[in-house]
Amino acid sequence: MENTSTPTHCPYCALQCGMNITPLPQGGVEVTERADFPVNRGALCGKGRTAAEVLSPAVRLTTPLVREGGRLVEASWPAALDRIAGRLAATRERYGPDAVGVFGGGGLTNEKAYALGKFARVVLGTSQIDYNGRFCMSSAAAAGTKAFGLDRGLPFPLEDIPRTGCVILVGSNLAETMPPSLRFFTELRENGGTLIVVDPRRTRTAEQADLHLSPRPGTDLALALGLLHLVVAEGRTDEEYIRERTTGWEEARAAAMAHWPEYVERITGVPVPLLREAVRMFCEPEAAMVLTARGPEQQSKGTDTVGAWINLCLATGRAGRPLSGYGCLTGQGNGQGGREHGQKADQLPGYRKLDDPAARRHVAGVWGVDPDSLPGPGRSAYELLDALGGDVRALLLMGSNPVVSAPRAAHIEGRLRSLDFLAVADVVLSETAELADVVLPVTQWAEETGTTTSLEGRVLLRRRAVAPPPGVHSDLYVLHELAGRLGVEKGFPTDPEEVFGELRRASAGGPADYSGITYRRLAEENGVFWPCPEEPAGTTEADGGEPAGTAEADGGKPDRGALPGDAAGAGAASPAVVHPGTPRLFLDRFATPDGRARFVAVAHRATAEEPDAEYPLLLTTGRVVAQYQSGAQTRRVAELNAAAPGPFVELHPRLAARLGAADGDPLAVVSRRGRAVAPARITDTIRPDTVFMPFHWPGEGRANTLTNPALDPTSRMPEFKSCAVRVEVLPRS
Repeated sequence: MENTSTPTHCPYCALQCGMNITPLPQGGVEVTERADFPVNRGALCGKGRTAAEVLSPAVRLTTPLVREGGRLVEASWPAALDRIAGRLAATRERYGPDAVGVFGGGGLTNEKAYALGKFARVVLGTSQIDYNGRFCMSSAAAAGTKAFGLDRGLPFPLEDIPRTGCVILVGSNLAETMPPSLRFFTELRENGGTLIVVDPRRTRTAEQADLHLSPRPGTDLALALGLLHLVVAEGRTDEEYIRERTTGWEEARAAAMAHWPEYVERITGVPVPLLREAVRMFCEPEAAMVLTARGPEQQSKGTDTVGAWINLCLATGRAGRPLSGYGCLTGQGNGQGGREHGQKADQLPGYRKLDDPAARRHVAGVWGVDPDSLPGPGRSAYELLDALGGDVRALLLMGSNPVVSAPRAAHIEGRLRSLDFLAVADVVLSETAELADVVLPVTQWAEETGTTTSLEGRVLLRRRAVAPPPGVHSDLYVLHELAGRLGVEKGFPTDPEEVFGELRRASAGGPADYSGITYRRLAEENGVFWPCPEEPAGTTEADGGEPAGTAEADGGKPDRGALPGDAAGAGAASPAVVHPGTPRLFLDRFATPDGRARFVAVAHRATAEEPDAEYPLLLTTGRVVAQYQSGAQTRRVAELNAAAPGPFVELHPRLAARLGAADGDPLAVVSRRGRAVAPARITDTIRPDTVFMPFHWPGEGRANTLTNPALDPTSRMPEFKSCAVRVEVLPRS
């Protein structure tokens, strides 16, 4: 019998590249490209091509583990679940509901993220829930919400990038972090557009740029303000747009004018002629974009930094117009959906605010509980991890590895060890799972059905292609079983389509409205962009069906009739008009009460930790092409490990000469929080005052041992991208 291929999506980054999965007669599966998916158009990076390697029972968890006598031993599912439920209940009874914490992950599907948030608030009654997406794009989310009234990573599809005139790419090395996306920027240049890359390192991405600006780490805010100063001074503002579509310009203008070019050059190290050239390249075309990533966002002033780049777009009329705008390149596979549907400390499904009484009433109504029973907002991710072993005595963790990925990681590892009880559900025995009292083996991408939301705001359907190993269950099963053991018999189904149906109802009317999206539509349409409300029969976009702050030229689609398997109230008739989804936001108005975008007046300030005599250098961190996030999965793939076997310290030849370091010498990088050791990699692609380490590895080369948990006051994002260090050359062994 011929094997059948299943169309699905990659388990890694937020591109969510299309791929096919085919079971092989001899066992295992084959991953092949899908040319029909518009984001990757058949291209896959090495991580995507080898994703099926982690499906092997040889590298993943296949049975529950419980801690006995100081070590993890195999156990049955009932015994493991009984232990978790018993310890969570006992902790709650003795210390109160907020003594139990929940920590999620940006790789969980929308269904899992939704169920996890509901479990925390309805079953446990705890406010102490957050997820590792807080470490990824929360500053951009906060800034986008302030300016536009709505946060969606990209307010336009990636396919718009080749058709714009100029892109400023700030703090992204997408040639390594999401390689299939590089083609959009290559096509931009082939079409006559220009690319400006802002990065302290001359990365593979920066090598593709028409102009590379190399600021000192932590000075992106000053750089954006300096560019806006020049826009004003050179008369390049769009006064009509500012007058008709924005508020707050006078204050923002005054703040920018305090950052004159020579002052900005002293702060950033970027020469004034390059600042002027960047302004010319950005302002001369009819359309242009600014895209940010972790570089400007993972700072203790990340929200203000992104806000300054948004101000540059608004002052030049580059937001809410075709082929123009500001966007955030979301990193994790479901980082966007993960924060929309309830595993973030301050949010309810549909991107509703937890402290909004109307939002609480709506979601509580869907859940069948009293709105007053829902806890209020809790701690952000780092603050929650820092509270472990103190106020928070027990933790349920799903799909995250903070032992490697959290800032000040040695301290966080200590907090995890100090817990009375830790339960982890994961695919592999990560460094965090190794510390747990109970570990549950759960299904992964190709073994389950569920939805994710890409960096474009495109909701996608991942389909089950293969059966999991015997004894492996889904996270939804885990939550269903734990809820039952903790006295909540209903409300936690194991069928992902049923969960998605409830998510649709919970999100209806919220900023991230999924109510018009069904599994059938996702399969037929290659994904649907939110917001996509379920419109009542007889309405059209012209009748008011278009959600506030959005516009799309496609118009309504014809009645598609009832679709079998639509989960949001199965059996109900479909609406007469189906909303087409919203690929492009803000073309008519922004999602603010008055429809205008908000300038935010910001000013440069130093990083939380500047170099001094004891720690004279700056450390910045990032990724390499062959590994992903904490490496818990990619470090189990031989091909990827051969390409990137371990950590390293990147430093400039001038710095190496001053230290007396040769290529490959072991270096100790020391910060106020700890010490990491890795071999030297000498290159002239980095600033002489900066060293770089990738953060994918545990042990002595763990880069996040060094990083600073100083938090942005708005987003609560830690300052991963800049901290003061010294470098010492160690003897070769």
